[in-house]
Amino acid sequence: MQEIETAKTDVLVLGGGLAGRRAATAAAETGADVCLACMARGASPYLVAFNTPIGLTDPADSPEIYFDDMVRAGCGLNDRRLVRVLAEQSVAAFEELVDLGIPFARDGERYRQRHLSGNTYPRAVYIPKGVGAAALNHLDIRLSELRVIVWTGWKVINLLRDGPDVVGALLADRRAGRLLAVHARSVVIAMGGIGQLYEESTYPADVAADAYGLAFDAGARLIDMEFVQFEPTVTIHPEGCRGMEMPTAMMGDGALLVNADGERFMIRYNPEHAERRIEKARLSLCIQREIDEGRGLPGGAVFFDTTAMPSDKLEGYISHCRRLRAAGVDPATEMVRVRPAAHSEMGGIFIDEAGWTGVPGLYACGEAAGGVHGASRLAGNGGGETATFGGVVGRGAVAGMLKACGRDWARIEMAAADPIRAAINANGEVVPDEIKGAVRAIMSRSAGLYRDAAGLSAGIEELETLQSHIEVRLRVDHLGDAIAAGEARNMVLAGRMITMAALARTESRGAHQRLDFTDRDDDNWLEHVACKRGPDGEPALGKLAIH
Repeated sequence: MQEIETAKTDVLVLGGGLAGRRAATAAAETGADVCLACMARGASPYLVAFNTPIGLTDPADSPEIYFDDMVRAGCGLNDRRLVRVLAEQSVAAFEELVDLGIPFARDGERYRQRHLSGNTYPRAVYIPKGVGAAALNHLDIRLSELRVIVWTGWKVINLLRDGPDVVGALLADRRAGRLLAVHARSVVIAMGGIGQLYEESTYPADVAADAYGLAFDAGARLIDMEFVQFEPTVTIHPEGCRGMEMPTAMMGDGALLVNADGERFMIRYNPEHAERRIEKARLSLCIQREIDEGRGLPGGAVFFDTTAMPSDKLEGYISHCRRLRAAGVDPATEMVRVRPAAHSEMGGIFIDEAGWTGVPGLYACGEAAGGVHGASRLAGNGGGETATFGGVVGRGAVAGMLKACGRDWARIEMAAADPIRAAINANGEVVPDEIKGAVRAIMSRSAGLYRDAAGLSAGIEELETLQSHIEVRLRVDHLGDAIAAGEARNMVLAGRMITMAALARTESRGAHQRLDFTDRDDDNWLEHVACKRGPDGEPALGKLAIH
């Protein structure tokens, strides 16, 4: 195997989305040396808005009401410490982004705010063409000003570990066949969520389940993995827009949901507000029930009716209107077909208010981290969490840097590269892509919107079989295959944690719905299901009290 190159920094951020770039800028602004490594920009370019209780549209809004909305949407399972950070610091995070020059929509000096699902008041700031890409572009300028080194196109293979300490990461450039070991005093995982773990998914190709695998191997706890949120309104027609999310903000601006009978069915489920003021997890369940009970359209969908929106509101969604018209559908006169698709992971790496995982030298933020959202994420909080916690955790990683000391770097690097060496020597008959495809089929079948013990147990057994295939039956010919094998392994591990936690939680709550345990059970389950690497290297479950 090729020689390992080396680099050195104070803080190493892993992940190129809004959370990672925010963490890198915040850390660098303290004066620390910072490097950032990523494959691409993750899901952040697709962010359309994020919540901040600035109270300009409705002065009755406040951090306290925002806090209450999050806990209500999360069915009480949220880590209150983290919810408090987001509620109280999101305004400052918004102001920091404004100072970078990000052109949020406004009327004169007054910023506009949209009303997203589950929020009491309009509090989502936005840009008509999308917040994500604009925020990333402005953060890139700031990273350059701060002389942050950015490695794009590099895959994180493993964390560098010295006893209990995380002291950097091993990266690979599969195109050039290079390996790079980055020594660091603090590492931030900001690599997103579960990626392509389900057959129907909104995740971009560069997001895998690697964040969870890296943290698990380092000894961190993961919580609430059973709560996979399905985006309720993902386009399946027109074909040219397949996989595009129709923002729930549009329903706040007048869009409707209609079944095959022409009925505005959300009035049955949510009589007072219909499509508004309903968390995404419940909205997805309502749409799926319409489909499952035969009131959906052919192919399994419902109509997303934008023709009911005022023209000025509709045309404010510039990128969505442009893409739909390019695909042959005019949203002013025609309805889009949508259905739920896997979109985000509520759980993840357990952290404290500074983003520390409990493992010396290891921090996490963005969707890689769990606890903020509880059992269901409030609409607009994907962007809000990354924008806010990116800055919080970047500063926390600097404050918690390990002391510089002599380490046996050759031994540490060799240990981190061992999985690559072992994979390249494998000469079985199963290729990594076969494992990945099998994981998607298993997860969609056993751990979708609705679960039961029989399906989950079967899924766990099938995933354990895939784990054995990875260990003894993989065929790997080169570095690229070895990287794919690592991705497949992390997908299987994430799937096992999700299905095991879902089987253990014998109740229905938020994004976790059991057909055999249909009631919410606060007496027994108002606590986290936690997963940690056991003495045998296998996932071990336990309960963890809510902070």
